[in-house]
Amino acid sequence: MLINSHAACRVSVIIPTLNAGPDLNELIKRLQQQSLQPYEIIVIDSCSDDGTAELARMAGVRVLHVPRSEFDHGGTRNRAAQQAKGDILMFMTQDALPYDGKLIEELTRPLLTEDKAVYAYARQLPRADANELERLARQHNYPAESQLKSYEDLDRLGLKTFFCSNVCSAIRREVFEAMGCFQEPVIFNEDLFMSAKCILSGYQVAYCAEAAVFHSHDYSVAEQFKRYFDNGISMRCNTWITPYSAVGKAGSNLVKLQLKELHFTRQWKLIPKLAAESAAKLLGYKLGMHYRLLPAFITRRLSMHRLILTHIEQQSPGVAMKQ
Repeated sequence: MLINSHAACRVSVIIPTLNAGPDLNELIKRLQQQSLQPYEIIVIDSCSDDGTAELARMAGVRVLHVPRSEFDHGGTRNRAAQQAKGDILMFMTQDALPYDGKLIEELTRPLLTEDKAVYAYARQLPRADANELERLARQHNYPAESQLKSYEDLDRLGLKTFFCSNVCSAIRREVFEAMGCFQEPVIFNEDLFMSAKCILSGYQVAYCAEAAVFHSHDYSVAEQFKRYFDNGISMRCNTWITPYSAVGKAGSNLVKLQLKELHFTRQWKLIPKLAAESAAKLLGYKLGMHYRLLPAFITRRLSMHRLILTHIEQQSPGVAMKQ
């Protein structure tokens, strides 16, 4: 069902939190000042101990709770979505900030104007303190041009066809429910898997460069390893997506861009860090893909999300780790 206009559009913004700190105030403030006002803002908090839930209530938003031991990237968002009242579900992370007051209006535009566009995600701009490698990664993954991605793009883009990010995304509610909601439990890639289901069902996913948020990380080499280890686990647990996978090619394109820019700007001292990060990502991903061969205690130690991994073990015996 295509919603006729922004005037008839009810957007529920959902934000999972864990010890979000005072920055949550700024995020909520910017959301409340949007040209297209959110119908509601829902914070679903994982038992923060820094007053996050109280801060959110004082800011006038709805607060839900989930035990920290039960958090996972898909299930927690599904729990909030079930309580939401909007026609469009918009997902954000606590560390993203709207670039301007047009974020919600621009992010939802393709969902209102394109018959087949059902899921949209925003451009991510690096924060002012982002390092050069992170800045280049954002530039590569989130270019200045918008695009609609569909099944016809698979031959050209491979797995990148399904790329989407719940750092800031929006989806038509009826499609979200028809697709079975986000996968749960899931350690990584709940957004990519939803995007894949939509595209393989004949829908389109919109990348909205006009809708932008500030979001970046300064991960250490060890943290990059852990992230890609979890990425590998999620892909191993979803072999249905393997035929479309082209991770190595996508990663090599980014490394080439980063090397070219570092050479052009004479930042040669960053090349060893780039080499270390690239090796950590590749090794982490490959090990994650074969995590079932590893002892459980090693798998947990290598993961960035140990609690989610334990939750997956308990809920999905078919993906159990070697004891």
